[in-house]
Amino acid sequence: MWPKIVSYIPDWTIFMQAAITLLFPVGIFYLYRHLYFYVGSGRSKETEAKSQDAELKKNDNREVNPQPPVSTAFTQDYDADLTAIKTALGENSDVHFREFSVKGIQARAALVYVEGMQHEELINQQVLQNLMYAGETQASEGIYNYLKQNMLPLAQLSEAKDLDQLQEFVLFGYTALIVEGMREMLLVGSPHGAVRSITEPTSEALLRGPRIGFTEVLSENTSMLRRQGLNKNLEMKMVEVGSEIKKNLVIAYMKNIVNPDLLQEVKERISKIDMDFILESGYVEQLIEDDYLSPFQQTQNTERPDRVIASLLEGRVAILLDGTPFALVVPVTFSMLLQSPEDYYERWIPGTLLRILRFCASFLALLAPALYISFISFHPGLIPTQLAISIIETRQGVPFPALIEVLILEISIEILREAGIRLPKPIGPAMGIVGGLIIGDAAVQAGIVSPFLVIVVAVTAISSFSIPMYSAGITLRILRFAGMLFAAVLGMFGTILFFLLICSHLTRLSSFGVPYVTPISPFRLSDWKDLFVRAPLSIMKRRPEMLKTQKKKRRS
Repeated sequence: MWPKIVSYIPDWTIFMQAAITLLFPVGIFYLYRHLYFYVGSGRSKETEAKSQDAELKKNDNREVNPQPPVSTAFTQDYDADLTAIKTALGENSDVHFREFSVKGIQARAALVYVEGMQHEELINQQVLQNLMYAGETQASEGIYNYLKQNMLPLAQLSEAKDLDQLQEFVLFGYTALIVEGMREMLLVGSPHGAVRSITEPTSEALLRGPRIGFTEVLSENTSMLRRQGLNKNLEMKMVEVGSEIKKNLVIAYMKNIVNPDLLQEVKERISKIDMDFILESGYVEQLIEDDYLSPFQQTQNTERPDRVIASLLEGRVAILLDGTPFALVVPVTFSMLLQSPEDYYERWIPGTLLRILRFCASFLALLAPALYISFISFHPGLIPTQLAISIIETRQGVPFPALIEVLILEISIEILREAGIRLPKPIGPAMGIVGGLIIGDAAVQAGIVSPFLVIVVAVTAISSFSIPMYSAGITLRILRFAGMLFAAVLGMFGTILFFLLICSHLTRLSSFGVPYVTPISPFRLSDWKDLFVRAPLSIMKRRPEMLKTQKKKRRS
């Protein structure tokens, strides 16, 4: 009897798999919590130390070595002010001074500008020509008012209050006007330089829809949003970011739709940005996201004005930064990363079909290699007999286990994809296609990989190309390798465990207070009409409940 009972006890490898299955999620949980606590505490200590140092410096300056502040105000002495400006800006070889005489009031004057950063024709015609050839006058209302009201027919005209402010504006691209006998320094025109023309977004190409995309000029991007249609509720708040080099950032929203709590949260997070220079909107994205340890992006970046305006009408907030064509949209959910504006431009049946195909493609892009390793290495009995025989025949002579075999092809594909992006455009696509064909065929002929695996990897790569958001595709590509390792250790149990870990992480993740996988969890039935299925527009009468907007209905 005892031998029969012992025969039913599983092999020791089964117990090892069960133990590892238990230890994997527990270890990952404690590692994640430790990293989150360590990085978070490090940041808080660093912030506290900086504040203490700043406070000590303030006290030292007040008590130990108090110095009177250096005055940078203008003195109304033309020679002294011009000398001070030349001293402050004279080290810059691209800063030019154009001195001339204002004929109407018999006063000396000078223009200060940076080469290549102003409307030269505008300055020549509207400033120099008007001032140098004007008739004589007494300027009884004062030189400043006389010039502003009579001699400078410009829409954009402001003034610099002191030398520091004038220096910043001139170096940014404004043209400064200095006139003898006038305390104020006028800033004429606006910064101007060589800019890229409006073109179709390269990262979000569509077959049907608008063909315009954002540029690197903030004013043009905001004007594109204004030109989407007449609306008095579209508001844009401009703030400055960057401690050393300042850049303009715009927060755009619909004031009659957006949730005030969401808007306040966005403003607070942006106000806490503390860096010397914000080069691109990716900096802003990383500094305002909820969980910096998550592989999933918590903001949506886009080059399309139509996508931004559609998000604003749903109750979301857009962030536009000067110097980049990529705008940010918050909050974001996982389903948004698999949606395309073309879903709404086509009729609802083809739009739904394309969306379902994208969800299926994302599943394949994430788990196809892991499933291959699981079936080949651990569960060949789950494969249909004829297919199993065919796979075994193609694997004859392959010297590597399934994991190494998959890694060889996957890494090769990733290198080819990266090389295709970095190469010049006429060469890049051809390089990817030809390189993939040559490497795949050569690997099969050499007996390094099986032909069936080449099909699996090709389907995986093509599936990842179908994801509309490039950054979302990168996330799935990274997680794909983790899934392969889980499958190589635990087989199908590891693949399922890996998928459950991702699902549990997504349910805990949020973007500006909105659950990342809503309306799946928490469940909101009314929002399902724009999840897997894109319902007809006549049915989509309400805005997403998850955003808690002021105006619930889309229709008046």
